[in-house]
Amino acid sequence: MKIAIACDHGGYQLKEEVKAYLLDREIEVLDLGTDSESSVDYPEYGFKCGEAVANGDADKGIVICGTGIGISIAANKVKGVRCSLCTDVTMAKLTRQHNDSNVLAMGARTTGVVTALDIVDAWLETEFEGGRHQRRVDLLNNY
Repeated sequence: MKIAIACDHGGYQLKEEVKAYLLDREIEVLDLGTDSESSVDYPEYGFKCGEAVANGDADKGIVICGTGIGISIAANKVKGVRCSLCTDVTMAKLTRQHNDSNVLAMGARTTGVVTALDIVDAWLETEFEGGRHQRRVDLLNNY
Protein backbone atom coordinates (compact mmCIF):
# COMPACT_ATOMS: atom_id res chain seq x y z
CA MET A 1 0.00 0.00 0.00
CA LYS A 2 1.17 3.51 -0.83
CA ILE A 3 -0.11 6.49 1.15
CA ALA A 4 0.24 10.08 -0.07
CA ILE A 5 0.60 12.55 2.78
CA ALA A 6 0.48 16.35 2.70
CA CYS A 7 0.07 19.21 5.12
CA ASP A 8 0.34 22.93 5.59
CA HIS A 9 2.61 24.61 8.14
CA GLY A 10 0.12 24.00 10.95
CA GLY A 11 0.13 20.28 10.29
CA TYR A 12 3.84 19.82 9.69
CA GLN A 13 4.80 18.30 13.04
CA LEU A 14 1.87 15.85 13.06
CA LYS A 15 2.58 14.92 9.42
CA GLU A 16 6.13 13.99 10.39
CA GLU A 17 4.82 11.82 13.27
CA VAL A 18 2.28 10.08 11.03
CA LYS A 19 4.84 9.59 8.25
CA ALA A 20 7.35 7.99 10.64
CA TYR A 21 4.60 5.76 12.02
CA LEU A 22 3.58 4.59 8.54
CA LEU A 23 7.18 3.90 7.59
CA ASP A 24 7.63 1.89 10.81
CA ARG A 25 4.65 -0.19 9.68
CA GLU A 26 6.45 -0.70 6.34
CA ILE A 27 3.86 1.30 4.43
CA GLU A 28 5.21 3.24 1.47
CA VAL A 29 4.76 7.01 1.85
CA LEU A 30 4.60 9.66 -0.87
CA ASP A 31 5.40 12.88 1.02
CA LEU A 32 3.96 15.84 -0.88
CA GLY A 33 5.03 18.48 1.66
CA THR A 34 5.18 20.93 3.15
CA ASP A 35 8.63 20.47 4.58
CA SER A 36 8.68 23.02 7.41
CA GLU A 37 6.57 25.23 9.64
CA SER A 38 6.98 28.19 7.26
CA SER A 39 3.63 29.57 6.19
CA VAL A 40 2.10 28.03 3.06
CA ASP A 41 -1.38 27.87 1.53
CA TYR A 42 -3.22 24.70 2.60
CA PRO A 43 -5.29 24.36 -0.61
CA GLU A 44 -2.17 23.62 -2.65
CA TYR A 45 -1.34 20.64 -0.43
CA GLY A 46 -4.92 19.36 -0.26
CA PHE A 47 -5.05 19.47 -4.06
CA LYS A 48 -1.68 17.68 -4.40
CA CYS A 49 -2.72 14.82 -2.15
CA GLY A 50 -6.17 14.51 -3.71
CA GLU A 51 -4.67 14.43 -7.19
CA ALA A 52 -2.15 11.74 -6.17
CA VAL A 53 -5.01 9.52 -5.01
CA ALA A 54 -7.32 10.33 -7.91
CA ASN A 55 -4.67 9.63 -10.56
CA GLY A 56 -3.41 6.44 -8.91
CA ASP A 57 0.00 7.63 -7.71
CA ALA A 58 -1.14 6.53 -4.23
CA ASP A 59 -3.75 4.12 -2.93
CA LYS A 60 -5.00 6.50 -0.24
CA GLY A 61 -4.07 9.87 1.19
CA ILE A 62 -3.73 11.70 4.49
CA VAL A 63 -3.95 15.49 4.77
CA ILE A 64 -3.29 17.58 7.87
CA CYS A 65 -3.69 21.26 8.70
CA GLY A 66 -4.44 23.10 11.93
CA THR A 67 -8.03 21.90 12.21
CA GLY A 68 -8.25 19.56 9.22
CA ILE A 69 -11.17 21.58 7.89
CA GLY A 70 -9.53 23.72 5.21
CA ILE A 71 -7.31 21.01 3.78
CA SER A 72 -10.23 18.54 3.67
CA ILE A 73 -12.28 21.07 1.70
CA ALA A 74 -9.37 21.44 -0.72
CA ALA A 75 -8.87 17.69 -1.15
CA ASN A 76 -12.59 17.21 -1.79
CA LYS A 77 -12.40 19.61 -4.75
CA VAL A 78 -10.54 16.86 -6.65
CA LYS A 79 -12.92 14.63 -8.60
CA GLY A 80 -12.88 11.09 -7.22
CA VAL A 81 -11.74 12.08 -3.75
CA ARG A 82 -13.84 11.29 -0.71
CA CYS A 83 -11.93 13.04 2.06
CA SER A 84 -13.22 12.74 5.61
CA LEU A 85 -12.15 14.81 8.58
CA CYS A 86 -11.90 12.45 11.55
CA THR A 87 -11.40 13.37 15.18
CA ASP A 88 -11.80 9.91 16.68
CA VAL A 89 -11.56 6.21 15.87
CA THR A 90 -15.32 5.76 15.44
CA MET A 91 -15.43 8.39 12.71
CA ALA A 92 -12.44 6.76 10.98
CA LYS A 93 -14.09 3.35 10.96
CA LEU A 94 -17.47 4.61 9.82
CA THR A 95 -16.10 6.73 7.00
CA ARG A 96 -14.32 3.70 5.61
CA GLN A 97 -17.29 1.35 6.12
CA HIS A 98 -19.99 3.68 4.77
CA ASN A 99 -18.25 6.26 2.55
CA ASP A 100 -15.24 4.35 1.20
CA SER A 101 -13.18 7.36 2.20
CA ASN A 102 -9.92 7.47 0.25
CA VAL A 103 -8.38 10.51 1.94
CA LEU A 104 -8.21 11.06 5.70
CA ALA A 105 -8.02 14.59 7.13
CA MET A 106 -6.90 15.45 10.65
CA GLY A 107 -6.27 18.61 12.60
CA ALA A 108 -2.91 19.03 14.32
CA ARG A 109 -4.27 21.67 16.70
CA THR A 110 -7.30 19.57 17.64
CA THR A 111 -5.97 16.01 17.72
CA GLY A 112 -3.06 14.70 19.78
CA VAL A 113 -0.42 12.42 18.32
CA VAL A 114 -1.59 9.24 20.11
CA THR A 115 -5.19 9.78 19.02
CA ALA A 116 -4.08 10.63 15.47
CA LEU A 117 -2.14 7.40 15.17
CA ASP A 118 -5.14 5.44 16.49
CA ILE A 119 -7.29 7.16 13.87
CA VAL A 120 -4.79 6.26 11.14
CA ASP A 121 -4.80 2.61 12.24
CA ALA A 122 -8.59 2.40 12.31
CA TRP A 123 -8.90 4.13 8.95
CA LEU A 124 -6.31 1.91 7.25
CA GLU A 125 -7.59 -1.34 8.74
CA THR A 126 -11.32 -0.85 8.13
CA GLU A 127 -12.81 -2.12 4.89
CA PHE A 128 -15.64 -0.59 2.87
CA GLU A 129 -18.88 -2.52 3.47
CA GLY A 130 -20.34 -1.98 -0.01
CA GLY A 131 -23.98 -3.06 -0.26
CA ARG A 132 -26.40 -0.19 0.26
CA HIS A 133 -23.43 2.12 0.79
CA GLN A 134 -22.10 1.46 -2.72
CA ARG A 135 -25.12 3.16 -4.27
CA ARG A 136 -24.41 6.28 -2.20
CA VAL A 137 -20.71 6.29 -3.03
CA ASP A 138 -21.66 5.93 -6.70
CA LEU A 139 -23.88 9.01 -6.37
CA LEU A 140 -20.93 10.95 -4.95
CA ASN A 141 -18.57 9.72 -7.64
CA ASN A 142 -20.99 10.51 -10.47
CA TYR A 143 -21.93 14.02 -9.38
